[in-house]
Amino acid sequence: MRTYNKIMQNFWLVASLAIVIAVTYKGFIDGFDRWVIYYIFAIMTLGLFFIRRYMMKRMERHQEYLKEKERKDKKS
Repeated sequence: MRTYNKIMQNFWLVASLAIVIAVTYKGFIDGFDRWVIYYIFAIMTLGLFFIRRYMMKRMERHQEYLKEKERKDKKS
């Protein structure tokens, strides 16, 4: 599951970068007044990257906490 999470985290980062490049290219070709609204999708995918990163770190801390709690329970 950890590998899947890393892949998806990187997917959102790459998707965000690809959207920025594509929208910027189309902005130069057709004019930014028509394409500027599509930067919202880049912001959304970048937000998903940071949310996934935050949740992965949170999950790892929680798993470490549970392991430590289990060790303490076994000692008692």
